[in-house]
Amino acid sequence: MEGVSVRKIKKICVFCGANSGKDVAFVNAAFHLGEVLGKRKIDLVYGGGKLGLMGCVSTAVAQHERQVLGIIPLAFTINNLVGETCGKEIKVATMQERLVMMMELSDAFIALPGGFGTLEELFQMISWAQLNIHNKPIGVLNINGFFNGLLSFVDHAVKQEFITPRARKILISATTADELVDKLQAFRFEPDPALSKLKWSPSSSQKEKLDLTLRL
Repeated sequence: MEGVSVRKIKKICVFCGANSGKDVAFVNAAFHLGEVLGKRKIDLVYGGGKLGLMGCVSTAVAQHERQVLGIIPLAFTINNLVGETCGKEIKVATMQERLVMMMELSDAFIALPGGFGTLEELFQMISWAQLNIHNKPIGVLNINGFFNGLLSFVDHAVKQEFITPRARKILISATTADELVDKLQAFRFEPDPALSKLKWSPSSSQKEKLDLTLRL
């Protein structure tokens, strides 16, 4: 990365499945991502618990003596539904509160394979970046082509002029953890000139508090 200004990343939020998936490569990649974060002295923010890929990545980060923070809705803690969080835990009332806190406490975001919840979290962060609510890098770890269809769809939406080429740059992808973290560190946010005029701060004359409910 010679000649490239590097973003300082201390905490990465990982979105991923509470299942392990069909391919053992997903489990191996989740453990490896945790190892990479640990070796790079990057702490983890995630959705809490120990199920599936979430448990794999959090265990690996903790084994490398980095901080792990699980942010978990109170409903998930009833009857120990998702297992014990590997590290510190913050309980929140709603899914939206969880995602807002993840955004505030993290420097970057990575999505591993997962289902609807993972995709919701990923695209919520992308839409918030597009709206200039945050300027943090977002990437998918494309293990064994898991995200090929999604990336193709996004490119199709660009061709159909529903996503701008500028906004397309928000979503980073790589096939290895090291490459993805390097790309996140090198990311330079390019806000849309029109959307950059939106005011989301508490001082806005039209907003008394930060409103993160708008979706595209």
